[in-house]
Amino acid sequence: MAEFTTLEHENLNSVVYGALCDALMQGRFQPGDRLKIRDLAEQFGTSVTPIRDAILRLANDEAITFRSPRDIRIAGLSENRYREIRAIRVRLEGLAAETAAQVATSADIQALEQILLENEAAIKDGDRLKGTQLNQAFHFLLPRIAGLPVLTTILRRLWLQMGPHISDAYLAGGRAMIDHHYPVVEALKRHDPTAASMAIVDDILLGGKPILDRIGGGSSDAQPSA
Repeated sequence: MAEFTTLEHENLNSVVYGALCDALMQGRFQPGDRLKIRDLAEQFGTSVTPIRDAILRLANDEAITFRSPRDIRIAGLSENRYREIRAIRVRLEGLAAETAAQVATSADIQALEQILLENEAAIKDGDRLKGTQLNQAFHFLLPRIAGLPVLTTILRRLWLQMGPHISDAYLAGGRAMIDHHYPVVEALKRHDPTAASMAIVDDILLGGKPILDRIGGGSSDAQPSA
C-alpha cells in the first residue's frame, strides 16, 4: 500500500509539473510574473507539495527564478541568452521542418492550416493567450509530423524559457508572429525540405524580432546570430 501511495505521489508530481510546463510554453505567464504556491495549489486542486516540487524542477530548468518561497518569478532573458536560444532553435526547428517536409501527409497539412485559421482569428480578436498557444502548437506539430520525439523533448526545455517572452511580445508583434508560418506550410505541400527549413528559420529570426526588441537588443540585430 505504501508503494502504491508513493507511485500516486510521483504521478501527481509529474502531472502538475507537466501542466506548469505547458502553461509556460503556451505563454500563460509573462516575464517577471510572480507565482504563489498556495494560489497554484488552489487552481490545481491539490496540496502545496506537488506545486513546490514542480517549482523546484522548473527553477532547475532555468524557467523560474526562485529567490525565496515568497519570491518566485517567471525568469527573464538577457539579450545574449535569447540569442543563444534562438541560434539553437534555428538549427533544431530547421531540422524538424526539413524532415517534416519529406513525410507530411494531407492530414498533416490540414492540421497546420487549421492552426493558422484559428491563429488568424486570435490575432483579429487581440487574444494574446490564444495566439501564443496556437503559435506553440504550430511549432511543435512540425517535429511530431517529422517523427522526432527526442527533438521535441529538447525543444520543450528551450520553450519553457521562450514561451513567456513570445507571449509578452505577441500583440506588439502583429502579423510578424504568423505571416512566416504560411511559407512553411507551402513548402510542406511541395515536399521541399530546403524551403521548409528556410521558412521556419525566417519565422524564428524575423518573426522573433519583436521579442528581441522588447528584451532590448533589436536595434543591433542586423545579422542573425546563428
